[in-house]
Amino acid sequence: MATADPLRVALVGGPMYDHLYAGFPLGTVEVVVHADHPTLNRRVADMLRAGERIDVLATHSKYAPSQAQWLQPLEALIDQAALAELAPRAVDLCRFDGALLCAPRLIDVRILWYWRERVARAAATPPDSWAELVESEVRFGFPGRESGLFGTFFELVVGNGGELFDASGGPTITSDEAEHAIETLRALASRAPADLPDWHYDEVDRALLDGRVDAAGVWPGGYGPIRDRARGAIAPAPYPAGSKRRVSYAGCHGWAIPTTCADVPRAVAFVHALIGREAQARDAAGGSMCAHPDALAAVQPDDAIDEARLAITRSTIAEAMITYPPHPRFPEIEDAGWSAIRIAIRGESTARSALEAVQAVAERVLA
Repeated sequence: MATADPLRVALVGGPMYDHLYAGFPLGTVEVVVHADHPTLNRRVADMLRAGERIDVLATHSKYAPSQAQWLQPLEALIDQAALAELAPRAVDLCRFDGALLCAPRLIDVRILWYWRERVARAAATPPDSWAELVESEVRFGFPGRESGLFGTFFELVVGNGGELFDASGGPTITSDEAEHAIETLRALASRAPADLPDWHYDEVDRALLDGRVDAAGVWPGGYGPIRDRARGAIAPAPYPAGSKRRVSYAGCHGWAIPTTCADVPRAVAFVHALIGREAQARDAAGGSMCAHPDALAAVQPDDAIDEARLAITRSTIAEAMITYPPHPRFPEIEDAGWSAIRIAIRGESTARSALEAVQAVAERVLA
């Protein structure tokens, strides 16, 4: 009997996500893309636009709407009993215009991690708000580019009572809250390492672990390296609050089946395995907040710090998680946003001119 061709899969890469892939049975998959999410999106868009075969795609709730033309709705493909085992909020995040575009893998939401002795010297206790963080001597690390930077800006705006889009979806980016957000980022960057504007997610985690910063916002999958390299020395705390509320920018990673899939039954079986308890538990063991509540509950805390991490993260998901309104052209707004904010952080433009540039792009995109 002839052996079936491997499934062609496109995966988000990095230490936060790669621990899952070691469990893929040898010979069953061919990894056609393995990259950080913005790079993954660009490469996958080129491939799907050209009609190239991708059988299973790693995507995200905020990016799936922009890929909707290439994704097969999953309601008729995925067993409803399997979906029922997943957290309803995660499943809902994976819908757009009534269609389930991906099956949830995990919820990503940041909390604060800090070097205990360093912060004790600089601020006595971990800063509980962005204002306290700016006023302290704590060196705080954050992504200086791409979605991580725009997400941090989003947190600051919403935490101080502002919004990026009004109730009808129109952009409201040139607000006082948005200008204050950029000034806050500029102040924090001024006492961080000079290369912060080049940092992506993984570089932030490395800077924290290497002691180049005293504290940083870390997504759940970043816990594994913290546990392995700095057990006990780095501790978790709630993410900084704004003047109005505490929020943490988040979303749901998921698995999609593109229209270029050449073997839908095997792709569906693979996605079923990926959202099943065994694979979800493997994700959770690496620190991720998997979408399968039973699998997450079965992971025993390593120690008191891990127990605190889980409690803080669950509370953040329940009470402070914010997500972008879904839009098919959101990546264009995000790209314009982080690029302009990065220039302002470097001191090469004013906050106001950066915001006006983003507003102009958003108005054009959303017209």
